[in-house]
Amino acid sequence: MAHAILMPKPGQMTEECTVVAWHAKEGDPVQRGDVLFEIETDKSTMEVEAFDDGVLLRIVAPEGATVPVNAICAWIGAPGEEIPATAAGAAPASASAAVAPAPAPAASPGGRADAASAAELASPARAASAVPAASSARPAVEGRLRISPRASRAAAEAGVDPRSIAGTGPGGRITERDVQAAVAAAGAARRPAVIPLAPSAVDGVEPPRPLSRMRRVIADRLTASWTSTPHFTVTVAVDVTALLALRQELKAAGTSLSVTDFVLAAAARTLAEFPDVNARTDGAMVWPRRRVHLGVAVALPGGLVVPVLRDADRLTVGEIHDQAAALAARARAGALPVDDMTGSTFTVSNLGMLGVEEFSAIINPGEAAILAVASALPTAVAIGDGLAVRTIMKLTLAADHRLVDGELGARFLGALRRRLEDAGAFRNELRFA
Repeated sequence: MAHAILMPKPGQMTEECTVVAWHAKEGDPVQRGDVLFEIETDKSTMEVEAFDDGVLLRIVAPEGATVPVNAICAWIGAPGEEIPATAAGAAPASASAAVAPAPAPAASPGGRADAASAAELASPARAASAVPAASSARPAVEGRLRISPRASRAAAEAGVDPRSIAGTGPGGRITERDVQAAVAAAGAARRPAVIPLAPSAVDGVEPPRPLSRMRRVIADRLTASWTSTPHFTVTVAVDVTALLALRQELKAAGTSLSVTDFVLAAAARTLAEFPDVNARTDGAMVWPRRRVHLGVAVALPGGLVVPVLRDADRLTVGEIHDQAAALAARARAGALPVDDMTGSTFTVSNLGMLGVEEFSAIINPGEAAILAVASALPTAVAIGDGLAVRTIMKLTLAADHRLVDGELGARFLGALRRRLEDAGAFRNELRFA
């Protein structure tokens, strides 16, 4: 019996994904584990594998189609096998695809979808809404858009229709360089698509442009957090003079660590000491979390992602440096798996490299607090009866007041400050690491 390939649900907040490239065409034999197609979520690109052997009978969601999760993308079965008549509401018996390397959440441990869910997906109304141009006819291979994930992202950010670009890659595949060349030729480098101004618009007023998909997701999540979570903030000033001196010593000895590495290490260990700051609540129940999974905000050209350091309180400063650098590199390359962006228990956002004196951040949904790290700046401070210039860094904790009171937030920041000001403890750790 033919099996439906469903659009997987890569993340808890993901509602739809875009098909960016098919690796097989209709009629091709496929085996379990073969990569069938690539999808793009709001923040990453990933591959979808087959769970069954057979032939790719029909592609329902063509390249470029944005499809709701759990909607039918294609069918796999025996050569010449009939596809179930979805118009009659016939339900496929199973799903046969999942995001590599783990099965999609909508699938059972064996990789096959619930029959009731499949029946709902196969209904005419759901099938009609799943993709813009679902058809019982085989799509023409020659007319299918072939574009790399990076090129697709570049075209979307620049507001360029990729169908107007001639691809120079293998088989006419459109590459990122092709998109950049087309944008440069049009004199509209990386500008998003705009909505034309009405005739009555005032000259000189910039026309509106739609938010990118990533920015829409950020807007939805942070608006929900800000409007549903009672935020409060508390700030401390940390004297990092000794810490920066240690950093220079390490750099001269061939070990390069950033201020962020020390902040992440100190925050993770302080969270282990204050588990309530590491918990989450919905206002009625509290979910304690003893494991510290630290989210690290990473800025991208189109928005922001938060890769996660697992069990960060058990890592040395050097291990935190290596893992954070690897996660940031994958994020900036658009190759960060969804698993590396989910499950954080606390987030650190650092704008210190941008000369920011102080700021506050919005709590990441599902967490109780977020730490905003500002710049380390030379500051005149009172020491005894005199003044001295010390390097001071402001840390601001934004916390969910349903779970964290001001007193707890202040004690947490006080403990964090003591760790960061104890450069000797870090020196000893690195000496014996």
